[in-house]
Amino acid sequence: MILADTHTHLYLEDYDDDRDEVVRKALDEGVKYIFLPNIDSTSLEAMKSLSEKYPENCFPMMGLHPTSVKENFEDELDIVKQELGKNKYYGVGEIGIDLYWDKTFEGQQKEVFREQLRLAKIYKLPVSIHTRNSFDETFKIVKEELTEDLKGIFHCFGGDFNDATKIMDIGFYMGIGGIVTFKNSGLPETVKKIPLEYIVLETDSPFLTPVPFRGRRNQSAYIKYIAEKIAEIKKMPVEEVAEITTKNTFNLFNIN
Repeated sequence: MILADTHTHLYLEDYDDDRDEVVRKALDEGVKYIFLPNIDSTSLEAMKSLSEKYPENCFPMMGLHPTSVKENFEDELDIVKQELGKNKYYGVGEIGIDLYWDKTFEGQQKEVFREQLRLAKIYKLPVSIHTRNSFDETFKIVKEELTEDLKGIFHCFGGDFNDATKIMDIGFYMGIGGIVTFKNSGLPETVKKIPLEYIVLETDSPFLTPVPFRGRRNQSAYIKYIAEKIAEIKKMPVEEVAEITTKNTFNLFNIN
């Protein structure tokens, strides 16, 4: 099986003691494609360093995370623009709106999100969208900016089938992660109805660790547990889940 982790933060300090081992373990488990969404200027060098060390496996993305939108958001956005203009990236992310932690900069978050969607269209790159307590607000802006050049993933999807239908109607994918393995998440019932053609796999490491490792640090090797859970939900071979979701990843990120 060849698997892809479309969203993981293996460059964070959580992995400073064993990062190479974590990457090797992922590769050993068949996770050959690892996509690294940026957070802000403080994470940029670590992300670039990891992708430079494993150029055939770790693929960097460039973006400003909504929870990093503060008073200096214009400076941070300038860095995103500069990086997209001069370096190779495979997507624009992690971008979006987060109204869970703090609504102080809600207006600025929306402004930054819209601007980054426009950058993605300019560079013809897919987006990785973060929505927390903000699906309606986020989706509204995506719809307003939608053109044939805008495509991407609603990362860490945890909505209902109504949300899923909206996403499928605009041709976007849903990133399914460890939440689908949680006992009372409700996500399995939704995933059962979503065609695999609209699903990609992700860990969001070091967060949202799937069962049976819930409560510990997540890692890309654990993608197989998410694939196995989806296979169980859909009553199909896990190899087929891997094949289709990896193909979706290749198509989205233009990996040959």
